[in-house]
Amino acid sequence: MNINLTKFEPLFKEHMTKVCDEAKDPSHDLSHVLRVVNIAKNLCTLENGNPYVVVPAAYLHDAVFISKNDSRRSQASTISADFTMKLLSDWNYPEEFHKEIHHAIRAHSFSAKVATETLEAKIVQDADRIDALGAVGICRSMAFTGFVKRPMYNIDDPFCKNGRLPDDYTNTLDHYFIKLLKVADLAQTKSGKKECLKRLDFVKGFLNQLESEIS
Repeated sequence: MNINLTKFEPLFKEHMTKVCDEAKDPSHDLSHVLRVVNIAKNLCTLENGNPYVVVPAAYLHDAVFISKNDSRRSQASTISADFTMKLLSDWNYPEEFHKEIHHAIRAHSFSAKVATETLEAKIVQDADRIDALGAVGICRSMAFTGFVKRPMYNIDDPFCKNGRLPDDYTNTLDHYFIKLLKVADLAQTKSGKKECLKRLDFVKGFLNQLESEIS
């Protein structure tokens, strides 16, 4: 079935503009959404995915904003996936793609721990995680630090070298040890892994520099 995605993309963008404006989280603003969409489109082309699933899922992966420090963190992707079904129905988006879009959104989250069952879900997951790495990823992590007003790192053991377990609810640097340094190993597509590894090198260089400055 051929769909004119350019007809629906303004609807996706309009919804996400409202969500991001209300959330006021600089690490999950509209620019994040648009970057994820662009990355997902590129991966979709390289991996021969279905754009009719990938594009709406990439736009609406955070269709309901739930902060990363919210107790519902692990449920956020399911909440967004469920709400997206209502949006797609209201917009008369072809129902044959709804189930796969729901799965792609639900499975994109690191904390949800939902196994990806389709190529399209793998593409959306990789796209979102790629945007958490590299220079943009570092900017986003520090923007979130300011947004939730938490410390950048644990003063006593910044790099968890003295037996302390990382806890990214208490400081931002621990998020690198819990999630970001593992993202490349968890990449689902060949193209996504290649980009993750490139951006991971930059992140490791940043962490080495940071350690030399605060040690």
